[in-house]
Amino acid sequence: MNKKNSVNKDDYYYMSYALKQAQKAFEKDEVPIGAIIVDPNGNIAAKAYNCMHSKRCQTEHAEIQVIKKACKKLGDWRLDGYTIYVTVEPCTMCYGLIRLCRISRLVYGADSPLFGYRLDKGVDLEVYNEDTIEIVGGVLKKEAVEILRAFFKRKREKR
Repeated sequence: MNKKNSVNKDDYYYMSYALKQAQKAFEKDEVPIGAIIVDPNGNIAAKAYNCMHSKRCQTEHAEIQVIKKACKKLGDWRLDGYTIYVTVEPCTMCYGLIRLCRISRLVYGADSPLFGYRLDKGVDLEVYNEDTIEIVGGVLKKEAVEILRAFFKRKREKR
């Protein structure tokens, strides 16, 4: 079962790095979602952004990209003790992968009522008998929402 906890001072620092990744996606005309993974010692293990449109595949979400990079770098699929920061609430696919990789903590910025896993509803995807995940939402939410709004406004204006 997941646990909802409060924000710590480091969450703002790391989420700002995830927002930089979202900005890279924005500049490449991708939906601006960024993610980073931080190891238990506070080091950034991997960073990535959404590239679903350029790679023409739904599995190219920022969360999946960053998890693949972290696993490759570490040589292991188990990310116990690691934290993932993502600018938007993960979808069901990404949340499932986060759980399967045993990531200990998920911090996200903006809610995603349309595509998000609905972490605020207390719905849980139990993967392992003893697993827990700490979830913190709303970190730098305003900034995450602003970049999304700017992206979709630009898309509407191009039509």
